[in-house]
Amino acid sequence: MTASPPTPNQTDRLRPIWHVRPGRGWLNDPNGLARVDGRYHVFFQHHPESVDHHQIHWGHASSTDLLRWTDEPITLTPRPDGLDALGCWSGCLVVDDGVPTLVYSAISVPGGSADVVLARGDRELRRFVADEHATVPMPRLPGVTDVRDPFVFTAEGRRWGVQGAGAPDGRPQLLLWQCDDLTDWQPRGVLLDDSDPVLAEVARANIWECPNLVRIGGRWLLVLSLWRSVEGGHDLHGVRWVLGDLVPEGDALRFVAERGGVVDDGPTFYAPQLLVDPDAGRVLMWGWAAERGRSPEQVAEQGWQGVLTCPRELDVVDGELVQQPAVELLGLRAGELDGSELAPAHSFEVEAVGPGALLLGGEELVTWGAGARVLVDGSLVEVFHADGRTTTTRGYPGDDAGWEVIGSGHRLHRLRPPAAG
Repeated sequence: MTASPPTPNQTDRLRPIWHVRPGRGWLNDPNGLARVDGRYHVFFQHHPESVDHHQIHWGHASSTDLLRWTDEPITLTPRPDGLDALGCWSGCLVVDDGVPTLVYSAISVPGGSADVVLARGDRELRRFVADEHATVPMPRLPGVTDVRDPFVFTAEGRRWGVQGAGAPDGRPQLLLWQCDDLTDWQPRGVLLDDSDPVLAEVARANIWECPNLVRIGGRWLLVLSLWRSVEGGHDLHGVRWVLGDLVPEGDALRFVAERGGVVDDGPTFYAPQLLVDPDAGRVLMWGWAAERGRSPEQVAEQGWQGVLTCPRELDVVDGELVQQPAVELLGLRAGELDGSELAPAHSFEVEAVGPGALLLGGEELVTWGAGARVLVDGSLVEVFHADGRTTTTRGYPGDDAGWEVIGSGHRLHRLRPPAAG
């Protein structure tokens, strides 16, 4: 039985005011990131009538400037007798011969079985029609019980698809497909598995989820989310990045890793998706920030669960992944805050001169060194350290728990989206 969310209080102090987050219900993975005709589109896993992960739809928001977001109509809805009867799970968006096309995991039976289904849309990305058949049925492979999260990329002049795969009691791998014709995916074996020594060290898991593979800084960047079995269930064990090369191997490719690390060292960051934004000459990333330490009763009362992070610009510097807030987010600054105004503030930025910490109700939540930027929006906290690392966490202010910043020097900025028009 899933909990139905009440109509939320729009002045809810916990609710982010400029991050992507629908008015009510469940949210998890960002999906289908795209920039089409100058407009950014962010889709996401969503249930509009429940605060639980159940009967997953695709929600949608769009923006021209990454500051002001428009809530768009629900994009995909599970079809009771269709391939996605139990959920329209994660995937990506491809503009295929001018047609925006969603490539997603369709779930029709309990468990890990997933088919790849296509849904084609109009140029405004507001109406999509999903196929009645699977483009890629659930593969039957030794040691693989779970396959999910298709991601499409171009390399060596060809179009390819990858899927995360593995088994709760097995080992992870990425399946590779050639899909120059988006309706005809040809199997090309395994792109990589944990026999690669770099992956074995930095990305230990039973199933790799939400694979992303993009060209950045002259190298290939692979991002993986880690699903691990634990006693009595499973753990979403963070996100890893790996730099390497794509090497032709017959009619396939092989990813050869060089080095890797942690994408975000906070406790609430998972399932990011990357967007190559050639018009701006950059790669952007959004992630899912789950609730933390909230009881089912608290979540039901607030009427919503989960939020997307801010858009982050990615780069590779000296062989390391570095992140910073998208430059547009400087446009959120709406004057400086006095320290006495901070405790009840809804959204603010700390521009750190020296080391410092954010306290909530007198308890230390996060720390940073000189040069960091800290973005707080409702209950979401994102720390961008000077060395390019990030820390994402959640904090829940209330009447008896306000914000406080301590440290050896900082400026405080009030944050809010600019007025429309």
